Amino acid sequence: MRRFKTFFFSLVCCVSAFFSISFLFLILSVIVIKGGSAIHWEFLTQPSRSIGQEGGITYQILGTLLLIFGAGLISLPVALGAVIYETEYLKPPFQKAANILIFSLNGVPTILFGLVGFLIFGLYLRWGISWASGCVILGVMILPTLVISIKEGIQTIPLIYREAALALGMTKAQVIRKVVIPQSFHGWVTGLLLGLGRAAGETAAILFTATAFSGVTLPQSFIEPVSTLQTHLFVLSQEGVGSVSLTHAWGTALVLLFNLSSLAVRFKLTWEGER
Repeated sequence: MRRFKTFFFSLVCCVSAFFSISFLFLILSVIVIKGGSAIHWEFLTQPSRSIGQEGGITYQILGTLLLIFGAGLISLPVALGAVIYETEYLKPPFQKAANILIFSLNGVPTILFGLVGFLIFGLYLRWGISWASGCVILGVMILPTLVISIKEGIQTIPLIYREAALALGMTKAQVIRKVVIPQSFHGWVTGLLLGLGRAAGETAAILFTATAFSGVTLPQSFIEPVSTLQTHLFVLSQEGVGSVSLTHAWGTALVLLFNLSSLAVRFKLTWEGER
């Protein structure tokens, strides 16, 4: 009976994994097949014209990169400081409360981030629709991802490292600076890649705060909007007419998937506890 239960459980796990992986490959295959015909040099290097029916996605790519890198620069120091304070200074009961708050932030609908960002930055601070407010909103959105990943990286550091540092007479601040931060580098990379991948695919939050649908080039100040791949894809799929618009929409979707290649960087890194 025990063998049958083990076999049945293994079979269910294998079938579930097979369907999950198959569905992922199905999505990737459809996007690659339909969007591959749109990928060429002119499509990647020319500005969009006629609401995406002509030209390319140059400014959409640059706008997306600007937002995600800005979000990473904002969220990484905040996440690192929050994790260090939680793991090194907070007592266990307060750590549990901090985790609940972080998980709650991760469960907030993204459109609410956009509405709150528009209210605070667009109306109260008078930034309007600007890429700076979009960076802040995306940075707040990806904070839980970075916090969880960095925390896992810190927790995998062997205890003997801390003990050796304390035995050498280091203070807690020196242990954090010389041991904890360098040895959790892989958690930084993992959280940052996952967070930037989420930021690169986010539409609702930046729709109210950072992007314009057309007629936008590179911003000349902090309070100017940008055009992104996400909103460009949204416009093409909703307003585009004809086969050319649909082809460009699939091409834009394929370019958005290029951020998956960044995961190869993470696979080359190992956790300190895995060495």
